[in-house]
Amino acid sequence: MQSIEWRSSNVRRDFKAALFDFDGTISLIREGWQPIMYSYFTKVLSEVSPNEPIASLETLVREFVDDLTGKQTIYQCIRLAEEVERRGVKPEDPFVYKDEYNRRLLRHISHRVQALQSGEADPEEYLVPGSVELLKDLRQRGLTLYLASGTDHEYVLEEAAALGVGEYFNGGIYGAVRDFKSFSKEQVIRDLVLPKIESGEALLGFGDGFVEIENVKAVGGIAVGVASNEKDRQGIDPWKRDRLIKAGADVIIGDYRSREALLRELF
Repeated sequence: MQSIEWRSSNVRRDFKAALFDFDGTISLIREGWQPIMYSYFTKVLSEVSPNEPIASLETLVREFVDDLTGKQTIYQCIRLAEEVERRGVKPEDPFVYKDEYNRRLLRHISHRVQALQSGEADPEEYLVPGSVELLKDLRQRGLTLYLASGTDHEYVLEEAAALGVGEYFNGGIYGAVRDFKSFSKEQVIRDLVLPKIESGEALLGFGDGFVEIENVKAVGGIAVGVASNEKDRQGIDPWKRDRLIKAGADVIIGDYRSREALLRELF
């Protein structure tokens, strides 16, 4: 039985809507993205600052990538451009860095999406365990489900469809767009979710990153921190757990195997 770590009391509510992050919260298709971004960004900085110790650059990159996880990828690329400029070199447009990162990542994960689309892979291999059952349960309870991701909108749609979960998000699926200032998880909550529920207290959030937990708590909702171990598909990721607690998560879980016990306390 997967453990549930309650960080708050008085979490029982009459929830009307649930907001989900995607990567690491529902989908494991992009498992391994961090090392790809760390490696690429470190390479960029080492080329413009060859005398700077690689270990120092790796630490710097890891810190700002981790801090911005949950926001759109472009924000990490903007920060990379700023670090290049600090070293006296004119940076590329952040979208150039983003496009190259996406190229490297897609090379790493494209076979997973293709295997899912062809039926060669079972979606369960690339889902946080218990995801489909949780989504079904929440829909049966009458909640409107929203998905908001920092990954590009087109990829979120494609990957949600490949996993067979897109149909559950009757409130819509929202991903990053080129005009990045016109989209954020906070905007999805403010402009799409809140107008349709009595108050933020009727919002239930699920996420494995700092941003979505903070956004849900900011409007008075209850936030479930999903400290998923993406590689092993079981247990708690200690790094995620610490960040989720700092963000204000009301409860910490590793996956949805104990969803029945979780929902009994929440509803």
